[in-house]
Amino acid sequence: MSARDDLPGALSSLHMFHQGIPQTAMPIINSIVHRIDKSSDDQPATLHAADQAIAASAAMDELLTNLNSSYHAKTKAWGHFGDDSARSPFAAGLADYVAGARDFVVFTRQAAEGLKALIDDNLSVGGHLLFAHNRQGETEYLSVALLHHRDGFGLDAALNITPTQQLNLAQLTLAARIDLTQMQAGTSKQYVSYLKDRGGKKLAEGFADWLGCEEGVDASSETRTLLKAFSDYVESEDLPEEKSREKTDAVIGYATTQARSGEPMTLNELSGLVDEQRPDAFYDYIRNKDYGLSPEIPPDKRTLNQFRRFTGRASGVSISFDSHLLGDSIEYDAERDRLIIKKVPGQLKEQIKQRGE
Repeated sequence: MSARDDLPGALSSLHMFHQGIPQTAMPIINSIVHRIDKSSDDQPATLHAADQAIAASAAMDELLTNLNSSYHAKTKAWGHFGDDSARSPFAAGLADYVAGARDFVVFTRQAAEGLKALIDDNLSVGGHLLFAHNRQGETEYLSVALLHHRDGFGLDAALNITPTQQLNLAQLTLAARIDLTQMQAGTSKQYVSYLKDRGGKKLAEGFADWLGCEEGVDASSETRTLLKAFSDYVESEDLPEEKSREKTDAVIGYATTQARSGEPMTLNELSGLVDEQRPDAFYDYIRNKDYGLSPEIPPDKRTLNQFRRFTGRASGVSISFDSHLLGDSIEYDAERDRLIIKKVPGQLKEQIKQRGE
C-alpha cells in the first residue's frame, strides 16, 4: 500500500467534522503526503515515501483550510532559520526548493527521513506527514503537519454505514508554518511558527532543531507586555470608563483576529485602532516608554483570553479595572474584604478634591 492509499477516504469525510468553518481561497502550489509508521514504543519507525505530489482537488483545499484553522488556535513559538540552518536538512532543502534548485518531492522525502528519527525517539505512533505549499493573497506559505487518525463512520454509495478513518486535525502534535514571502524578503525574525505545547519540551526542542529554527520572540511575553503597555497608555490618557472599554474591545478584537489568521499584530495598525484621531500616539508612547516591544508581535491566544476586566456595582459604587492590575496597582484584602487602589485615576482624584473644597 502506497503512502496515499488510505488518504482519499479520510479527505472525503472532512466536511462531516468541520462544518461551519469559514473557507478561504488559498491556491495550493504543491502538496504531498508521506507516511511514517510506528506500531509501538519498542518498534522503529519506517518511512513510506510518496513518489509524486498530490493532484489539486477541492478535498485538499478543504483539508488545508481546516488544518490552518486548527493550527492557529494552538500555542506556538515564533522564530526564523538560524545562521547555521544549513545544518538542518529541512532548512537547507527548503532554501533549495524555493530557489528552484530542488524538486518538491525530493525535498519533502529527505525532510521526512530526518523527522522519522525524532518520531522514533519521542512518539509511540507515527502518522501521515503533510507538506503543503500554498498562496494566500500575495503571501506564500509552507505548512508541515504530522496528521493522526481517529475511527469514524461514513456512508457508501448504497447509503450503508461503513467504518472509516478520518484525519484528526484537532490532535496536532508536530506542525509548523513558514511564511515563504517573509523568509525571502529577509526583513523578519518571525516567519516560522511551530507548535510547542504538545508532547513536552524535548519534542518541541527536537522539532525546532529539525526545522533549523531559532526562536525570535516569546509570543506570550510579548503579548502580555503589549497589553500592559496598552493599559498604561489608557491610564495616562485618563479616559472615561466607556471610552476605555471601547478601546480595549478594539485592541482585543484586532489581536484575536490576527491570532485566528496566524498573522502577527503590528504596532502601527494597533496604534491606529487605539486612537483614530492620533494614529501615532500609542506607538510613540510605547517607543518613548521603552517597553522593548518588536514592531510585529505574534499574538498569544492564551494570554489574550486571560486579559479581561473585573467589574462590579453595589451601594452606589461602580468599579472596573483590567485583570492584570490585580496585585500591582490594585490589591484585594480577602480578610477585610476590601480593595486597595494604589494609583487613583487623575480624573477621579480631581473630582474628590473639588468636592472637598
